[in-house]
Amino acid sequence: MMKSEQQYIDLYQQAQQMIKGHSASCMNAVRDKAFEDFLRIGFPRKQERYKYTDIPTLFEPDYGLNLNRLDIPVDPYHAFRCDVPNLSTSLYFVLNDGFYDKALPKSNLPEGVIVDSLRAVAEKQPELIARYYAKIAKTEEDGITALNTMLAQDGLLIYVPKHVRVDRAIQVINILRSDVELMVNRRVLIIVEEDAEIKILFCDHTADDCRFLTTQVVEAYVADNARMHLYCMEETHAKNVRVSNVYIQQEANSDVKHHVITLHNGVTRNKTDLLFHGEGAECFLCGCVIADKNQHVDNNTLIHHQVPRCTSRELYKYVLDDEAIGAFAGKVLVDHGAMKTVSQETNQNLCASKKARMYTQPMLEIYADDVKCAHGSTVGQLNDAALFYMRQRGISLEEAKLLLEFAFINEVVDQMELVPLRDRLHYLVEQRFRGELSKCEGCKLCK
Repeated sequence: MMKSEQQYIDLYQQAQQMIKGHSASCMNAVRDKAFEDFLRIGFPRKQERYKYTDIPTLFEPDYGLNLNRLDIPVDPYHAFRCDVPNLSTSLYFVLNDGFYDKALPKSNLPEGVIVDSLRAVAEKQPELIARYYAKIAKTEEDGITALNTMLAQDGLLIYVPKHVRVDRAIQVINILRSDVELMVNRRVLIIVEEDAEIKILFCDHTADDCRFLTTQVVEAYVADNARMHLYCMEETHAKNVRVSNVYIQQEANSDVKHHVITLHNGVTRNKTDLLFHGEGAECFLCGCVIADKNQHVDNNTLIHHQVPRCTSRELYKYVLDDEAIGAFAGKVLVDHGAMKTVSQETNQNLCASKKARMYTQPMLEIYADDVKCAHGSTVGQLNDAALFYMRQRGISLEEAKLLLEFAFINEVVDQMELVPLRDRLHYLVEQRFRGELSKCEGCKLCK
């Protein structure tokens, strides 16, 4: 075992009673198995899906953990305003890895809809959590998922019952808050039952200028004829390390749109595994990355067409400047018998400096006939002819570069169906390219 792994093994062996004592029985039921799996496989090393990010090195520092679940001295509703003009949302907060329940919003959610602490719901409705928790996020297959499962003590549950449509988007602000270097293990469980519909917006922010290490595991179950739009936006800082694994399972005729936006970060590693479990389902995975300085962003996707007549689309775009490093690896796997599959995977990248680096690896693995599958990838620089054309018309070099970068990335932003969020992101992207802090108006934590 390497040092980065041994410290977490020792931690669990010494503190497992404390960890379990501040969690729920449903989460504890899979905790020891997760530990055994982590003990066996450890952190990913020399694995194809992790070759662009050095996971063991990221986990070597000795971060603190809030295993005693001490209260965090902050009132996010007073301190934080992540308002998107003209976007009406039901606003909730997650402080580090705990659901903030001291002052819940006065939002009239439809009957039966739950947005609450995973631990709290598990104590009241253990059969609901046990039916879904840690079922598609398999600890025996991924060391990060195993680590998160053995250490996570709480999390967020979003539940939508059958035939319920949640018209107002659910907005969840994930705030990292600490006076010392901190490791956070965040867990999210999303259940969208038959013929239900929901839009969810996650915003990641840091409240303090210290080092954070975040592991996140999201499990989303989308039942027959259900729809889920999931937007994930990161605006943290250069001292933040974020390793996120998202698992989505779709049933027949369901529809999923998953958007990942990285505007500010340190090191980010996003993995998305999507499984078509029912025929006639559709998904669209979409991502945009803006990185400069020494930032590192790695997106890895797997779309598994297990059944016939499903449709998947992917569009990821990167703009890299200075010495930033980007990576994209996307695999579409079509099983034997998954006829009438339609899949399109596109990754386009722009390196705005000679020192920026982009690694791209689109893949198709097909074992079925009668399918329409394609993939494509490009890496390029700013068009010199276009720059010259604009400069001849009085536009400065910096402004010309900004306009080209803005036009390039906007194809991804324009895919968002939440119009107020799309308009807000157009503004934030422009501010990001101009080198300004894209902080939300009224946000005291960002100032």
